[in-house]
Amino acid sequence: MIGPQHTVQPQPCTAHASGAHFAFTDRWGGVSAAPYAELNLGGAVGDDPAAVTANRERAARALGLDPAAVVWMNQVHGRDVAVVDGPWRTGEIPAVDAVVTARRGLALAVLTADCTPVLLADPVAGVAGAAHAGRPGLVAGVVPAVVEAMTGLGARPERMLVRTGPSVCGLCYEVPEAMRAEVAEAVPEAWATTRQGTPAVDVAAGVLAQLGRMGVTDARRSEVCTLESADHFSYRREHVTGRLAGYVWLDGQ
Repeated sequence: MIGPQHTVQPQPCTAHASGAHFAFTDRWGGVSAAPYAELNLGGAVGDDPAAVTANRERAARALGLDPAAVVWMNQVHGRDVAVVDGPWRTGEIPAVDAVVTARRGLALAVLTADCTPVLLADPVAGVAGAAHAGRPGLVAGVVPAVVEAMTGLGARPERMLVRTGPSVCGLCYEVPEAMRAEVAEAVPEAWATTRQGTPAVDVAAGVLAQLGRMGVTDARRSEVCTLESADHFSYRREHVTGRLAGYVWLDGQ
């Protein structure tokens, strides 16, 4: 199923009253074979390229989007942001982990399989953004970077609507103690402990904390943990697997 998320639960496909759209996919309804079954939207995970293209077309059309007018990224776990006003030309997708646009109607997409997808919109300014926040990106500051880039296009943090999608939760994201300490030094709110009492990182909690420090007041987190949910791809659970997508766009031209 494909649906936008306006609360902490996935909802049927509806738009926010402001004209902002946030959508997150699960793994069903596509054509990919195992281990990418079914709706794999990632083009760099070893899946059949024809299946990925078909899946992207299915997902876009289900959302009422033109499949050729969706902006994707070459994600590398960094903090670089690209400002876009249309889709990339073939072979020109840059290595960035966030994109922003001031073009209404242009959909921005982010791929994940445990990392936190961050979708942002300021409907008043007509500015939208999408960011890929894994543990390295959280520490590097991709979330403050995308907020700053949107502000540079006329958006204001206090007007932004932000939704994070399904990601591995802090109760499941076990890491070595030294890694937890490193992340918590940069973003204290990401410090976590698993159900077994071992060190962990809560990336989504860190994202929300960074957004709050940037002045964002309307930020909502998904309750779906990808590691626990059989309906979602999880790299930590399956290693070789597909990718989910989050989409954001604003009504208008």
